Amino acid sequence: MILNYIWIAFFLLAFVIAIIKLVLFGDTTVFPAIMSSTFDMAKTGFELSLGLAGVMTLWLGIMKVGEKGGMVNILSRWLGPFFSKLFPEIPKNHPATGSIMMNLASNMLGLDNAATPLGLKAMNQLQEINPDKTSASNAMIMFLVLNTSGLTIIPVSIMVYRAQLGAADPSDIFIPILLSTFFSTLAGIIAVSLYQRINLLNRVIIAYLGGFTLFISGIIYYFSTLPKEQIGVVSSTAGNVILFTIIVSFIALALRKKINVYESFIEGAKDGFQIAIKIIPYLIAILVAIGVFRASGAMDMAIKGIGFLINAMGFDTSFVDALPVAFMKPLSGSGARGLMVDAMTTHGADSFIGRLSCTFQGASDTTFYIIAVYFGSVGISKTRHAVACGLIADLAGVIAAIFFTYLFFGL
Repeated sequence: MILNYIWIAFFLLAFVIAIIKLVLFGDTTVFPAIMSSTFDMAKTGFELSLGLAGVMTLWLGIMKVGEKGGMVNILSRWLGPFFSKLFPEIPKNHPATGSIMMNLASNMLGLDNAATPLGLKAMNQLQEINPDKTSASNAMIMFLVLNTSGLTIIPVSIMVYRAQLGAADPSDIFIPILLSTFFSTLAGIIAVSLYQRINLLNRVIIAYLGGFTLFISGIIYYFSTLPKEQIGVVSSTAGNVILFTIIVSFIALALRKKINVYESFIEGAKDGFQIAIKIIPYLIAILVAIGVFRASGAMDMAIKGIGFLINAMGFDTSFVDALPVAFMKPLSGSGARGLMVDAMTTHGADSFIGRLSCTFQGASDTTFYIIAVYFGSVGISKTRHAVACGLIADLAGVIAAIFFTYLFFGL
């Protein structure tokens, strides 16, 4: 529903601004530019979707091998003690705990097809122990915010788009996204814990959060000591080593469980091809709307307005062109994806704006969509502090994305 309003607004605003340009300023090029943009962006969306098929097929095949090899279960066991302290309302050994762990582990691995059904199952199980069936329970809110913070280990789809749009190293945003999404998740946990008076000084919580934070701080410190020209090389090398190690570990786990690796890969690869084809109408729809909005001059006006305010506050404005992705992400994943593609197409996949747009895309998730789907599935109408905490996590992710893109890629 939100995307429907955004899509219509793009066209209406573009039309109004184009009329003003034509009538008041005599700009006869604006409408031809708009119509040319509609055809160009439709062609771009189609070609991009077809090009995605190969890389998406590869990665979803690898993800299926990892899933069948038991990586989701391993992550669930590793994170179990920590998350049990974040959900004190859930009775011990309740089935909701297992569904929550599996959902979060699937999200971390980028297995959206597995994560959503598990998430909906978890919400139904949490609803069973919810004393007020119309109001979100504390456990539901913590679960939702952990989802909306978008903690992801492997940003598969973003790397796929970067590869398709000609990035020299599609995985060079791997570490910046990992760091940004960590801070988004950390902010979400802290916000919900303060609302719900969860004791963050608990030994288990301190051990997990403290350990993760020290590890992330060590990475930040290490990269901050490197010369600017070495940061990109080290980050790219480390990211590719980590990614290939993960792939090999997926295969090793599958072999250990005597899984047919080849057949598992083919099973996942088939899903990848189908997803790439299904994306075509959605990607074309949003790219055409963005193209019209840009060709009319509306996007430039919005960006310049934001840039003026940022500059008035004394900050560098180099990141402003990527902000539409950050603004769109809490509202619509496909809308943000379209803006990310538009930024890379306009400025280049390896440009500062292109990389920052990708980091914004991976730093958090679609807060309003997730809340609508998950709460709607169990009839929750009173969301309490879910939206506020979700948006706090989103804001932390945006700030972290800007910081780490400057740190890793400069200008």
